[in-house]
Amino acid sequence: MNYKIVIRVLAFLSIFLGLGMLLPLPFCYYYGSGDAQAFLISSAICFGIGVLAFLTNDKKTDLKTKDGFAIVSFGWIIMALLGSLPYMLSGAIPSFSDAFFESMSGFTTTGSTILSEIESLPQGILLWRSITHWFGGMGIIVLTIAILPFLGIGGMSLFKAESPGPISDRLKPRITQTAKLLWGVYLLLTVTELGLLMAGGMDFFHSLNHAFATMATGGFSTKNLSLAGETPYTQYIIIIFMFIAGTNFSLHYYWMRGDIKSVYKSTEFRVYLFIILFSSTVIFTDVYHLYAGAVEPAIRDVLFHVVAVMTTTGFATSDFELWSNSSQIMTLALMFVGGMAGSTSGGMKVIRVILLIKFAYNQFVKVLHPRAIVPIKVGDTRIDDKVIHDVLGFFVLYMFILGISIYLLILFGLDLESAIGSAVTAINNIGPGLNLTGPTDNFGFLPDISKWLMSFLMLVGRLEVLTVIILLAPSYWKK
Repeated sequence: MNYKIVIRVLAFLSIFLGLGMLLPLPFCYYYGSGDAQAFLISSAICFGIGVLAFLTNDKKTDLKTKDGFAIVSFGWIIMALLGSLPYMLSGAIPSFSDAFFESMSGFTTTGSTILSEIESLPQGILLWRSITHWFGGMGIIVLTIAILPFLGIGGMSLFKAESPGPISDRLKPRITQTAKLLWGVYLLLTVTELGLLMAGGMDFFHSLNHAFATMATGGFSTKNLSLAGETPYTQYIIIIFMFIAGTNFSLHYYWMRGDIKSVYKSTEFRVYLFIILFSSTVIFTDVYHLYAGAVEPAIRDVLFHVVAVMTTTGFATSDFELWSNSSQIMTLALMFVGGMAGSTSGGMKVIRVILLIKFAYNQFVKVLHPRAIVPIKVGDTRIDDKVIHDVLGFFVLYMFILGISIYLLILFGLDLESAIGSAVTAINNIGPGLNLTGPTDNFGFLPDISKWLMSFLMLVGRLEVLTVIILLAPSYWKK
């Protein structure tokens, strides 16, 4: 591994984060929230670390695959570490373990929080929570490779390590063009949602925070009740943009160019849409009686809940723990599925679920017809055996880590249901868990060791397991 080039890129990330910490300053001064100094000091620390490391590593070379994995994994850890500074220096979250948990939850777009009184936080800190979501949503690394030509570094290795899902779609021949294009779409959708939320009566500050959190499928809200107290118009806008954020951004690009056929032809998109509609219908029929005959509020609550969980956004308008066990089980299943590959969602991704089901069916056919050759296809595309093996490897490792984590959380004091909910919500980057960590609760009561374990799971889930786990292999560090 080329340590100099890794340090140089990480230094750039530190400088970039320092610039990001200046964004809340206008709001700090406008509201007189008293947290401006914390952001100035934090920004100065990030700049100091970044500039020092940047200037002492001047070697320019192309990134190798091993360098890409290191930059992505360590980049996220450094962002979470430095991103916790405003929380601690402002006094909003004085504990380092709590501040790191909140920061990692933000950058990984998980949305789990240790805070109970959100509305009592300074406006600058509230905005910073949402900014960490927005930066993490499309990926700080993807933004970096749009600027890497300035560093004299090629970015293809980073893109391979960061891009979610087993199938990637390069929209442009050069990777930097792809990164810029994706961020352009991301920014345009964020601004559009911001305008629509303001048109519905939400003020600029809260609209900005929720637009950041929605497009990142993060879930940090500026309200204690999340979006439970908002107007139906606002909730429907959030539903639409959560759905959009959970869709492969390549499809947004094609749609904006007028190529609707590419969207319709996407098997993953059709399955994604079907799961949302089917789950919403089943849960609606199960919980409708709780709404005393009010059809529209029931439809809205259920649809909001399904889309929020499926896209791993984690916003809430109701407490799903009051629903029946069957609806809660379906909710748990949706947590595992997640959104589409190439979106800002967490979870396993719809395409992996499709491939696992097709592989299982393929094995069933082979038992009945041992000599049959049945290729696995998604749409008209035949899937290479290597992709299938990668998906199976991912699934086995994913379930192994999840099982071990649930066991450890039980050892650390959680009951079985809370441990399952906490582990699942962390590795799938969702936000709320089950029982003691449900949608109306938070994670502040957990012992520090549990928070560090969940922070690790958030990182593993955001970078899709292998990117992080590969660093634990001794052979990775050998020349």
